[in-house]
Amino acid sequence: MQVQDPDEQRRAALVQSLPDVSDDTPLMAELRLDARRRIELRGRRFARPAQTRVLTVANQKGGVGKTTTTVNLAAALAQSGLNVLVLDNDPQGNASTALGIEHRAGTPSIYDVLVDGMPMAEAVQVCPDIPTLSCLPATIDLSGAEIELVSMVARETRLRTALDNYLTWRDENGLERIDYVFVDCPPSLGLLTVNAFVVGREVLIPIQCEYYALEGLSQLLKTIELIQAHLNRDLHVSTILLTMYDARTNLAQQVAEEVRSHFPDKTLRTTVPRSVRISEAPSYGQTVMTYDASSSGALAYLEAAREVAERGAARQETTNDVQPHDTNDVQPHGEQEDR
Repeated sequence: MQVQDPDEQRRAALVQSLPDVSDDTPLMAELRLDARRRIELRGRRFARPAQTRVLTVANQKGGVGKTTTTVNLAAALAQSGLNVLVLDNDPQGNASTALGIEHRAGTPSIYDVLVDGMPMAEAVQVCPDIPTLSCLPATIDLSGAEIELVSMVARETRLRTALDNYLTWRDENGLERIDYVFVDCPPSLGLLTVNAFVVGREVLIPIQCEYYALEGLSQLLKTIELIQAHLNRDLHVSTILLTMYDARTNLAQQVAEEVRSHFPDKTLRTTVPRSVRISEAPSYGQTVMTYDASSSGALAYLEAAREVAERGAARQETTNDVQPHDTNDVQPHGEQEDR
């Protein structure tokens, strides 16, 4: 019989001591949920993935929380003991703002990496609030990059090449491996977004719990299929996160049910609520994880980050378990008979 870790026993006991709630006490239910998350997640370290995971955060529909999800998941994973890099591939530069990263015109940025071939190591900055979180910023120059990239050689793969070179450079210089790379995308579908899909191995799609939530999603999935077929065979949708969730409305619950019915294996259990704290944080040059770590929004993103980490670990274990069997299964009959 496996002995449970004392810290886990203490957490479980505290969760058990929380008061029971019913459907007619939604406020108490929300407070209980926050208390459980605070007990289970505060100070917890997440397991490192077996190799660097590169997630492109995309949705062609605007205003669904792409940038907010990018920076807060990145911050949550970094606070939990992992090394995280954010690539701000949106000309608006909102991810850079939220991470407190300098991105005025003239600052070495993703534009210089894509257009001028600058080594990524010369442009990456460390987040002032979280030492294990870095960002490749976007400046206003990036708004003209779409036109400049059109005539360039290997225009679709420039970001992937730059990232691969950066990860190799870190390894050669004895720096710790990057565990997670998050790529923030513009809402339009152009060469910047194509570069983001080519550099990524996984796609994380935030979906708002509002009317027309699934509008445009079929087009996004078709685009991903095209990228898979022609530019990046490894790309796949691994994660869907429901954002702007308000449990008090029937609409939010219906949207959540619809998304889960369409994508049961990809949709995280965690939903991110509408939160004033989440909206306020970027105006202070912070993520909600550092602006108000005890808020409902911060706790939701922390739990979502744990799910992302756990799913990655589970997928790796499954792959390791399956590989030996797959090797035997695909061998020609003649070889098996000879043995």
